[in-house]
Amino acid sequence: MNFIESQATWPLLEALQIVPLLAAFLLWKLKGTPAASVAIIAAVIEMALAITLYMGFDAQTGAMQYANQAYLFGVSYHVAVDGISVLFVLLTALLSLLSVFFIIFRDLHHTRVLAVMAFIQATLVSQFVSVDLLWFVMMSLLEIISTAYLLYRWATYIDADLMITRYLQFMGISLLLLIVGTLMLGWNYSTYHAGVWSFDLYELVNTPLDPAVATVIFFSLFYGLGIRIPLFPLHGWLPMTMQHGNVTVAPILLLGLKVGVFALFRFVLPIMPEAVKHWQNTVITFAIIGIFYAAVLAMRQSNIRRLMAYGVISHTGILTIGLFTLTRAGFEGGMLLAINFGLAISGLMFMTGLVFHRTNTASMERLGGLFDYLPVVGIAFLVAGLAIVGMPGTPGFYAVHFVLEASIDEFGALVTIAAALGNVIAAGFLLYAFQRAFLTKPKGSTKKWDTSPARITERIMAVSMILVILGMGLFSSLWVDLFDHTLDGISILYGEKVGH
Repeated sequence: MNFIESQATWPLLEALQIVPLLAAFLLWKLKGTPAASVAIIAAVIEMALAITLYMGFDAQTGAMQYANQAYLFGVSYHVAVDGISVLFVLLTALLSLLSVFFIIFRDLHHTRVLAVMAFIQATLVSQFVSVDLLWFVMMSLLEIISTAYLLYRWATYIDADLMITRYLQFMGISLLLLIVGTLMLGWNYSTYHAGVWSFDLYELVNTPLDPAVATVIFFSLFYGLGIRIPLFPLHGWLPMTMQHGNVTVAPILLLGLKVGVFALFRFVLPIMPEAVKHWQNTVITFAIIGIFYAAVLAMRQSNIRRLMAYGVISHTGILTIGLFTLTRAGFEGGMLLAINFGLAISGLMFMTGLVFHRTNTASMERLGGLFDYLPVVGIAFLVAGLAIVGMPGTPGFYAVHFVLEASIDEFGALVTIAAALGNVIAAGFLLYAFQRAFLTKPKGSTKKWDTSPARITERIMAVSMILVILGMGLFSSLWVDLFDHTLDGISILYGEKVGH
């Protein structure tokens, strides 16, 4: 697999990383109204830079663009973007901007949460533009540490020790596996290049790998990234984190931005095609089990945030099936599903956060009747839930279609029916959550609830999510066109003929 690269005429990718980083250092010293103003300005600038990247990207070529390379502190810094990277950078900027407004609406800007969030945003963008695996792992380390602080410092419950311990245990194992796989790739490269080490994607894809070594590296990277996605059975940290961690922002940064999915596509699939093909059926088997296992557990939850956690795990199985069909349609469906899930899960989390702010509970047994007070929030929750199951008008519609088409061609009817049934079950538990929280009469007392009509800030948040999700769905062809040629190289690598 060969890469073509065009150099940047100005440091746009560096600006995308530096703006949130500078904002983070400034916001660490500020609180209240000044912090809110700085955070909004920085988020708007970042969104403008992301749009500039999108507008300037030439989608008619499969080349990596806006490339820059240097050595920083003795580590190779190499950045460039393709169509998929551009899409993830846009999503990062959008969700970060919405998160800033949510934090301000929730009156949390009197704390340092905006500073931590901006720092995490900088590390996320750095991962999405990196072409060097070691740099990606280093930024992952910073992201995980910062997210852990965000989860713990602004946890929903006072006693969050068990939650953060579980999170750090899983993420520590994830980082360890990523480091082992990365170092093994660098070592393997050095055996063919006179002891010189490299972690650059362009170099690694053209370096031979012994099958036994490739298997070890594949499982190190796959399991390391699988924990972050999260894939069954590597998901043990998620339900507790969703239930007890920061009510909205941290889960959005963890789940809305599918860093693990991006890294699988960016590094694992191009570098180790033979190992991927060899273990393809094993991955698919676990994905199918995960779809039904998580869906069944979701139906048994009484906490709406734990229900969504298992919903994420279930749908990640469908996304995994798409990617590991190793076909053009599967790659397209997988990428669209990653973006769709990011938007939909973020929408659900934002709306759940607004509900929690009003009721101080996420227990579905204590919720009910919220549509009378917050109809626009209920509609946004429903739209986000329908987006996850791939209803027409949402980006999930085309994504699920691509995945099922690729699945039936590659694996036959059984796997495809399993994926489709999993999607149907998902519709059931998400509609149940909507019905229980917004339509059913509450069982307990609501005296301590804030039952005033929806505020302008809540309406803005809900309407924004509705417009973003429906806009992404109605104009899905724009996003497919953005990464269409990006998929040429990897499609050829896995045996597909490419013609346009």
